[in-house]
Amino acid sequence: MSSHTRVALVTGSNKGIGLAIVRELCRQFSGDVVLTARDVARGQAAVKQLEAEGLSPRFHQLDIDDLQSIRVLRDFLCKEYGGLDVLVNNAAIITKSDDPTLSHIRAEMIMKTNFVGTRDVCTELLPLIRPKGRVVNVSSTEGVRALNECSPELQQKFKSETITEEELVGLMNKFVEDTKNGVHRKEGWSDSTYGVTKIGVSVLSRLYARKLSEQRAGDKILLNASPKSPEEGAETPVYLALLPSDAEEPHGQFVCEKKVVEWGVLPQCFPWVTA
Repeated sequence: MSSHTRVALVTGSNKGIGLAIVRELCRQFSGDVVLTARDVARGQAAVKQLEAEGLSPRFHQLDIDDLQSIRVLRDFLCKEYGGLDVLVNNAAIITKSDDPTLSHIRAEMIMKTNFVGTRDVCTELLPLIRPKGRVVNVSSTEGVRALNECSPELQQKFKSETITEEELVGLMNKFVEDTKNGVHRKEGWSDSTYGVTKIGVSVLSRLYARKLSEQRAGDKILLNASPKSPEEGAETPVYLALLPSDAEEPHGQFVCEKKVVEWGVLPQCFPWVTA
């Protein structure tokens, strides 16, 4: 592949919202689209499904829990394309409901994938993003709900404009440790492990956006809150990924149904917010 060929990559994209995002990018993005999956057979099956629809995604294995797997992907992108134009961080463990006992083992597992894995992908792949590239981190309104269930002290820390990456990592580690010790509620945390990990992803996105603004203009870190169905969930990430290169906004902002909303506030448009 030529280093002039544009390329978009979606993590966790062999099914659900990720697959729907790849499908739409194949239709609309002017360049190659890379579908990734932890399981090679499932990833290749997803590619065949899209090929049957007349689309032509590429495939590469990626387990975001495995740093070596991320680095192999990084090297592939460097060799094949010389960089990356669009990154959509979609891979995550999604839970429909939380165990009331909030098992610390379960909390560790979800945190490792949703926050640590996403952070590792960003660490390895953000340096590859070309000027005026796009990074879309798929978050959730559950993160906003979890934030509002946290203590005022924790909310203040997460909403701080000066929070550092090290401080954020420390807070995520503390949540897991507090669940292990059975004191997470006493320490001011929400019961939603999934929601807390999405707080981490949201704050991480804001941090990276701030760093990019200081380093180079044009690149955008965008944060999307996904609706329920795959088709609905794909609409806003694809919209953000395909924003014109001269678009200055949004950047480091929380976007729901193609509209910027204030992160941490409970908009009435969220389906679980009652009047």
